Amino acid sequence: MRSANVRSFWVVAAAVVAVGTAACSGGRSMLPGISQSSLQTLENSHAGHFSRIGHQPPVGMAMEWLMTDGSVLAQSGANWSNWYRYVPDAKGNYSDGTWTQVASLQSGYGPLYFAADVLADGRLAISGGEYNSPGNGYDLQLTNLGAVYDPVKNTWTAVGHPRRWKNIGDSPSSVLPNGKMLVGDKLHNWDASLNPKTLRWNTVGDKGKSDFNAEEGWTLLPNGTILTADVKNAPNSEIYNPAAATWTSAGSTIVDLHSPSPYGCLLYGPSLCYYPPGEIGPAILRPDGTVFYTGSYSKSGPGHTAIYTSSTGKWAAGPNFPNGDNAGDSYAALEPSGNVLVFGVSGTVYEWNGTTLTQVNGISYGGPPLLLPTGQVMVLGYSSVALYTPTGQPQAGWLPTIATVSKTLTRGQTYKTSGTQFNGFGQAMSYGDESQNATNYPLVRITHNATGDVFYARTHDHSTMGVATGSVPVSTNFDVPAKMETGASALVVVANGIASKPVTVTIK
Repeated sequence: MRSANVRSFWVVAAAVVAVGTAACSGGRSMLPGISQSSLQTLENSHAGHFSRIGHQPPVGMAMEWLMTDGSVLAQSGANWSNWYRYVPDAKGNYSDGTWTQVASLQSGYGPLYFAADVLADGRLAISGGEYNSPGNGYDLQLTNLGAVYDPVKNTWTAVGHPRRWKNIGDSPSSVLPNGKMLVGDKLHNWDASLNPKTLRWNTVGDKGKSDFNAEEGWTLLPNGTILTADVKNAPNSEIYNPAAATWTSAGSTIVDLHSPSPYGCLLYGPSLCYYPPGEIGPAILRPDGTVFYTGSYSKSGPGHTAIYTSSTGKWAAGPNFPNGDNAGDSYAALEPSGNVLVFGVSGTVYEWNGTTLTQVNGISYGGPPLLLPTGQVMVLGYSSVALYTPTGQPQAGWLPTIATVSKTLTRGQTYKTSGTQFNGFGQAMSYGDESQNATNYPLVRITHNATGDVFYARTHDHSTMGVATGSVPVSTNFDVPAKMETGASALVVVANGIASKPVTVTIK
């Protein structure tokens, strides 16, 4: 949860990013040493750069999601009902893109901090909201409203709530391998899934859950189950099996990852009290099958970390955060190299390489990150957006592979491509609990050979939303842009910032 003065948080965020990036960028130049004319050069020049984007957003942005056409959908931090779209330039460069306002949410729904997921059909579904505009006069709103954004029609469709759910608020969520969006009720142990085809909720089993879902983060594992570390019942962890609709204990996290809450009763209605159980940090599944779990502050000082090995179901203690820092209710992102960026609450960013947790010099931040198809990480401030280009490269065996795709593609038509590892090795993005912006779905990028212009073909109806699918054949559909240049081009499938080897195609 994010309480206190929400508006003040974003004002502070703006100041932090402005200070942290002004010296690095020096105006609206490209990333240092990066040629605007070559996307390949951009992707291969991972030199740890951190730089402001050329065209800053027209208003402060609160949160962002990667859509399946390569664009970024961002929520306004000034008016939570308003939304904006950011697209890279003609060469696929996200440091010099363009902002455009898109459709606003339905009247009466302007949430902040909510469950959110990009669906397999390419739409964005949001549910709940810790706060809502207009408010209801209480500390928290915990609204149960929801909506789904269609990027093709540029429309929001109002979505109801699961039966008997009076409050959703900032609840955990995840898209299951079968494409359904699973959400946990914040104030209970209840679970429900949204059917993307009907936009109807179905209450599912939750037997065995040891505590309510408040402040938890969910991590999708390679076998299709969901891992969470309890906050109220820390240091217990749990696994949800969607097939059996049951929760079982995954054992102790060894170290306490949650922080005690400084709050007592927070009103969300007449005589309705929410007693926060504390906070926890983000968790990221890495290509080696381990989950790096981070903690909020502890009673004795810095936040702890823990490592869960999904193949054995065993926990091990990780290193404490340096400098007394922690990642309570903060963010993390998976780099293409397999390392994890963790954003400390102090404004310092750290990198976990599987052995050590070290400070990354040159990064300041004030808001949520997002992994882009180029392997860069977009970092939002309230009104200052920057890109971080990490060091390192993915291992050769991590690349998506294209098995089948038509060698001749007609503009405006839909095609199917199949292969392996289209969904990456994890959800790649994590927050302490709410505001999920996972990127574990395939994107199709087509580069025109003669001009070097880059086009993203909107993908949809992926065969799975699972992670780390290995050698299992998977597929997705993609729409060739109607205004794309004709002629010889190179097509790649991108998952979590990692591109496949190119396939030669001809655009008609």
